[in-house]
Amino acid sequence: MQDYYSLLGINHNASQADIKKAFREKAKRLHPDIAGSGAADAMRKLLSAYEVLSNEGRRGEYDRAYNRFVRGESFDYRRYLAEDPDDPGRQAKLVFFDLLHLEEDSALSIWRRHGGLGFAMEKYLDREDWLDCSFILSEELSKRGDYYEAFILLTDIIREERRKPYFRHYTEEIENTLKELARLRLKAAVDSETFIDCMEILLELGFPPRDEARWMRSMSEALIRLGEIKDAEAVFREALRRDPALPNVTQLRRKLNVG
Repeated sequence: MQDYYSLLGINHNASQADIKKAFREKAKRLHPDIAGSGAADAMRKLLSAYEVLSNEGRRGEYDRAYNRFVRGESFDYRRYLAEDPDDPGRQAKLVFFDLLHLEEDSALSIWRRHGGLGFAMEKYLDREDWLDCSFILSEELSKRGDYYEAFILLTDIIREERRKPYFRHYTEEIENTLKELARLRLKAAVDSETFIDCMEILLELGFPPRDEARWMRSMSEALIRLGEIKDAEAVFREALRRDPALPNVTQLRRKLNVG
């Protein structure tokens, strides 16, 4: 198993220029015209490593988690964790370990086997490890089109971040990731009732009124699809109250007869 740095063939104090250069060189060798279609998995892992290490904020979080959780083990730590598949504590650590080593298929399989979103890993990991693990897991789920599960993990992270800051300077990027997921992916991934539930979760997280108004607009549209016109009108009026300049509402005004 390899960490992100060894995957790129660089040391842990490499500069951003070194990271970009190493990525380009390895990516050329993994191009399908050179390496063939069998290199797709290696290219995916290379891209994952580059996406993290080329972002200073994400690189810092990765370094902190990797140095504390993985480096320095003098025995086969993964084998130790895997020896007892019925021990949720070991399995939670194994999910995180595999994610840090780019063994995403294994991590997701273990996570799902222990309940997926119902696997309360916060009971078995240190708070910082749980937050890091949840974010890496949400990224991988989103890449695979599992947008609802990614959404729930991200909202859990933001809720905990509101309670006690951890990511700090990186929080805005996590929030933007969540908002982009809600805006572009979630609606097509779930039914209307689940979508409304998700919008209600967002409204509980303390975002600015401008963001809340947009989520309420989406809620109103979903309520119309369910035939709940009175509720749709009430939610839409509240959206306009929070942001009178709310865009893209002409058709919604007509449907609800709201002037």
